[in-house]
Amino acid sequence: MSLNDPQWGNRGNDGGGGKRPNQGPPDLEQLWRDLNRRLSGIFDRKRAGGDPGGDRGGDGPPFKFSPKFLGGGIGLLLALVVVVWLASGFYIVDASQRGIVLQFGRYKETTDPGLRWRLPYPIQANELVNISGVRTVEIGYRGSEKNKVLKEALMLTDDENIINIQFAVQWFLNEPVEYVFNNRHPDEAVMQVAETAIREVVGKNKMDFVLYEGREQVAVNAQQLMQDILDRYKTGILISKVTMQNAQPPEQVQAAFDDAVKASQDRERQKNEGQAYANDVIPKARGTSARLLEEAEGYKKRVIAASEGDASRFKQIYTEYAKAPEVTRSRMYLETMQQVYSNTSKVLVDTKGQGNLLYLPLDKLLQAAGTVAAAAPPGGSSPETAAARTGPAVSGEVPPQVVEKNEARSRETLRQRDRESR
Repeated sequence: MSLNDPQWGNRGNDGGGGKRPNQGPPDLEQLWRDLNRRLSGIFDRKRAGGDPGGDRGGDGPPFKFSPKFLGGGIGLLLALVVVVWLASGFYIVDASQRGIVLQFGRYKETTDPGLRWRLPYPIQANELVNISGVRTVEIGYRGSEKNKVLKEALMLTDDENIINIQFAVQWFLNEPVEYVFNNRHPDEAVMQVAETAIREVVGKNKMDFVLYEGREQVAVNAQQLMQDILDRYKTGILISKVTMQNAQPPEQVQAAFDDAVKASQDRERQKNEGQAYANDVIPKARGTSARLLEEAEGYKKRVIAASEGDASRFKQIYTEYAKAPEVTRSRMYLETMQQVYSNTSKVLVDTKGQGNLLYLPLDKLLQAAGTVAAAAPPGGSSPETAAARTGPAVSGEVPPQVVEKNEARSRETLRQRDRESR
């Protein structure tokens, strides 16, 4: 009997000929009999005793289960249940996922992307793990840098200064089995490991290094330390990147810190200017030093070469002197006197020689020759004409005629001395 039956709860109250009055819902036995009749009408279509109208709810004998009923309806129902149960073992693994198959709660195998089947529950179960998705953990802030979490952001440096650091850690899975089975809360483990690693790295460095020149190095060191800890825990997690979002001193000392930063910048600027001046002066000094060294080396070689030449010439003269001392002595005397006279404007005359004294004012002649040569026009008379007017042409040296006369007179004097000595 259905709950929507209009006679529900009214049977026996309308004054009709019921077997017994019923002031409430029918008893369970009557409901069971009605259910048996309906099932008999569906599966057997025959009532016990051959009554064709048994499905109309008459007062016939109650329905009894038969072996035919057990082999028909229940078997079909059981077969349907088995098919549905076996079909529940199919599952789909996406390209970015891996399937973990569990048999009675214990790891069985890892399945690749595609349509897969396992033994249905409760024998086997599966869990899908995303291995290609990049996940992010934020330390020191949430969502935006303005939403600071000071409990995570404030850290102590090696020089006992407090700084505020905000950074993000990106990671993904490389071992799904370790990620699922080795740790209960791997996502929280990543956050705790990241905070621990960054605190250790910051605590080993000074404040200026963390805030300025060493920010990238701090991130690299923190990433390596995080990966070492996660590998030691066998979490199956690979750290992709650590990004420093912000690093600054606390707000309470920000003004004083800005002044210190400006002073540091001025110091760096002055150092750069001094370095630029040094780069300009030092190469010049080095060039001058190299030039002086080269000049000194050249002077040294020139003096040595001149000394060696003089020594060689002296040896040659000595050889000639050993062969003919008088001739060599006279030649050396004449060469020396010629060299001396060529550098002076005075004329020395031997008065011991015979003949009239002839004196030529050569210094006056040289001065006059120089004046005429300086006053002569570019296209003027030839040197022969000028010599005819002013006498012998002299250009800072004794005229050749005078030199020849002096040499002849000197030879004559030497001959005379040789005759007297004999």
